[in-house]
Amino acid sequence: MQPTEIISSLANKVGFDLIGFSKVELLSAENERLQKWLSNNYHAGMEYMKRNLDKREDITKIFPQAKSVISLGLIYFNDKTYSNNKNNGKISRYAWGRDYHYVMWEMVDELSELIKKEIPDFESKSYADTGPVMDKVWAVKSGLGWMGKNSNIINKKNGSYFFIANIFNNLELNSSDIINDFCGTCNACIKACPTQAIVSDFVIDANKCISYLTIENKNGISDEFIGKFNNWIFGCDICQEVCPWNIKFAYKTRIKDFIHNEKIELNLDEVISMSQSDFKSKFFDSPVSRAKLKGLQRNAEHLKKSM
Repeated sequence: MQPTEIISSLANKVGFDLIGFSKVELLSAENERLQKWLSNNYHAGMEYMKRNLDKREDITKIFPQAKSVISLGLIYFNDKTYSNNKNNGKISRYAWGRDYHYVMWEMVDELSELIKKEIPDFESKSYADTGPVMDKVWAVKSGLGWMGKNSNIINKKNGSYFFIANIFNNLELNSSDIINDFCGTCNACIKACPTQAIVSDFVIDANKCISYLTIENKNGISDEFIGKFNNWIFGCDICQEVCPWNIKFAYKTRIKDFIHNEKIELNLDEVISMSQSDFKSKFFDSPVSRAKLKGLQRNAEHLKKSM
C-alpha cells in the first residue's frame, strides 16, 4: 500500500469523514489577500489575526521538516430542528455538543500515533482551528472541497458542516486532486445574510457577522442590528442553511460527543438571570463557554430588544 492509502485507512478507522493530501508550499497569494482583508478592518476585534503573518505564509517557519499536509474533515451536522420559540436563542450547530477542539485534538493525536507505528520515520505537527495556520486554504489544496462564497469549505458529497484539521509532516506524499468550484452563479448565502456581512465573494466583514458579534466580540452590539439576528444567541448558520449543497447532501455526524446532551437553544430570561457558577456547570465542555457569561447575557439582552 502507498503511504496515502495507509494514512487514509487509519483516518477512517479513527473516525474522520474526509481526508486529502497536498504538498507544502508558500501561501504568498493567500497571505496577500489576508493582508488586504486586515487593511479593510474586516477582522474587527480579532487582533490576533495580524500576528505571525510570516508563519501563515510559510509553515516551515513553524515546522521546518514539513513537506506535505494531511487535511482532515470531521462532520458535525445534526438534523434536529429549533423550536422557533421567540424567547429562545438559537445556538449554532457546531456548538451543540462537546467542544470540537477537544474532540479533534484527541482524534488527531490518535491518528498521528497510528501513523507513526506504521511509518516509523513519520514526524508531524498538527493544528485544528488553532495556531497561525490557514486551515481552509490547506483543506482546499488537499481536495477536501472548494471555498464557498461564504468562506466555508464545501464538499460535493457532504456539504460544509465539517471541522478541519491539518497534520504537517515530513513525508513526501502524493497530492490529492483539487476540487473545482461548484458554487457557480449561486449567491444564496450572500442574499440570505441578514446583516450583509458577506461583502463580496469569499470576503466576510466580521464587524457585521452574527457569529463574530455573538462570540469573539468583546464589546457591545450596535442597535443597528436590532431585529437582524434571527434569534441567534451564539453563532449563526444562516449562510450554511441556505446552501444547496447542505440542503441536498448534509448528513448526520457519527461522533457521539456531538450528539449527546445537545444544547440547541437557550431561554433568554434564564440566560439573563444565570449565575457564574451555573454558566460554568452548564457549559464547561461546550464551545459556548467562549462567549463567557457576560457575552451570552449581552446577546440575550440584544435579542430581547427585538421582541
